Amino acid sequence: MAVTTRLAWLHEKTLQNHFGGKRLSLLYKGSVHGFCSGDLLDRCYNQGPTLTVIYGEHRIIGAYAEKSYQERKAASIILFALQETKISQWELGLCTPERLFCHDNVKYNSTTNFQIELRNRKVIMGSKTTEDLGLVQNCTISIQDCEVFRCEDLLDERKIKGVTELRKSLLSALRTYEPYGSLVPQIRILLLGPVGAGKSSFFNSVRSVFQGHVTHQALVGTNRTGKYRTYFIRDGKDGQYLPFILCDSLGLGEKEGGLCRDDIFYILNGNIRDRYQFNPMESIKLSHHDYIDSPSLKDRIHCVAFVFDVNSIEHFSSQMIEKIRRLRRELINAGVVHVALLTHVDSMDLITKGDLIEIDRCVPLRSKLEEVQRKLGFALSDISVVSNYSSEWELDPVKDVLILSALRRMLWAADDFLEDLPLEKQGIKER
Repeated sequence: MAVTTRLAWLHEKTLQNHFGGKRLSLLYKGSVHGFCSGDLLDRCYNQGPTLTVIYGEHRIIGAYAEKSYQERKAASIILFALQETKISQWELGLCTPERLFCHDNVKYNSTTNFQIELRNRKVIMGSKTTEDLGLVQNCTISIQDCEVFRCEDLLDERKIKGVTELRKSLLSALRTYEPYGSLVPQIRILLLGPVGAGKSSFFNSVRSVFQGHVTHQALVGTNRTGKYRTYFIRDGKDGQYLPFILCDSLGLGEKEGGLCRDDIFYILNGNIRDRYQFNPMESIKLSHHDYIDSPSLKDRIHCVAFVFDVNSIEHFSSQMIEKIRRLRRELINAGVVHVALLTHVDSMDLITKGDLIEIDRCVPLRSKLEEVQRKLGFALSDISVVSNYSSEWELDPVKDVLILSALRRMLWAADDFLEDLPLEKQGIKER
């Protein structure tokens, strides 16, 4: 049976970030391996930097060793106290592991000011140490449990290799993708969402991945031109157009302003040409030169991606929530498939690049996905998360994997739309 930590996710992330963005790998747990300093040291010698966590009745304290514990050799020790997401620390200085863990009956020394007595299940510290750690004046803490972690790089060589291989696989799959039944030459994906959600940034990010360097073709912020744009993307490898088109429009407004409801359905039906200048006060006139009278299947939108800033979901007004829910109902009635895309996930508190590799295990992200499901009605399987390129100069394989995975999910949804079309609209005659 796997040994698991007692640390809550929030506490673990706080410690990870405070001590250099490290991944914590459990080496020793007192309640499982026994409260014996010899057993602890046998498991923790020569393991690289380690983090010892002591669970008291009302507090969590511990010690961070910047280098490996080695027998009879002093290491630099940093003591800490953790309360919610706040950490206070105090530098103990050089100390041997035997003295720190009271091994071989090494007695408490007032000059050391700190000692962990596992056999007696208590921590002894001087009043000065207690004060510097922001604790109440109690120089002895009863140990409920003790854990020691090896501190590893969040992205070790094995994980980096896995991400790189996945990126390569996704690029290959998207480059060779063919729409269902070859019914259309390219899939059209409409990016829809509130102003500033990251629609244009997502297009720029997709283009950057395939160009091999960060680009900013689309203006970012509020669709400053006010135009409908259909973006074709070339593969930087051979210059061929890729089998998908990303379509950008005005953002959704709270009440008045923003993209008109009727214009949305004209876009879905393929009635609006590229570079049409939107009028937030009224929809396109049928007599307008950018209105297409008889669009074909290739002109239609095959998938809608609702784009939301992950940090704004909790602040959506009731009007915005109702607008999105109503629009989803109308899309469902019209047979238009749609997914959700959450942007800016890297800006969430305590989120690290390592979390972006293991989305399913990231508690705050999981909570955001569930909030989108609860408020807006999207299935969890229809929600993707991305970290768009904004101020970066170089591509990042972790970001690329999220971007490409989201795009692949949109293409799968578009295939579902094409497959579900009536046979006559697919150009197939029933026998």
